[in-house]
Amino acid sequence: MSGSTNLDVRAFRFPVRVYWEDTDAGGVVFYANYLKFFERARTEWLRHLGFSQEALRTQQRLMFVVAETSLQYRAPARLDELLHITALPQPAGRASLVVNQQAWRGDTLLAEGRIRIGCVDADTFRPRRMPDELINTLTSQAG
Repeated sequence: MSGSTNLDVRAFRFPVRVYWEDTDAGGVVFYANYLKFFERARTEWLRHLGFSQEALRTQQRLMFVVAETSLQYRAPARLDELLHITALPQPAGRASLVVNQQAWRGDTLLAEGRIRIGCVDADTFRPRRMPDELINTLTSQAG
């Protein structure tokens, strides 16, 4: 995990509103939904960098899969709150990368995680090297 309780200014930030569907009976975000928030932020981060996951799948026959997650919960998020989800890549390998992610409500860190993503062939799901353009972009973004 990132280990930092301060927002890293290099991190991509994506706003997420908490809806009923995200909460348990007490109006608190259900713990597994942070993984959904993190997934959305990673997708929008890649789009921000100029990479559409759908285009990568259909044109280059590659996909990303989550290989490992580690999350730590620090404080609850509640119904109707506006959160900011961050994504900060670590130095990328040839077929995988690690993204440190955090969920914030204002200055309060709610949850943080370390997500390892693998690049696979879209047809066989076997590991595959990422395109050089993507590796170079990720390397320049790495924290």
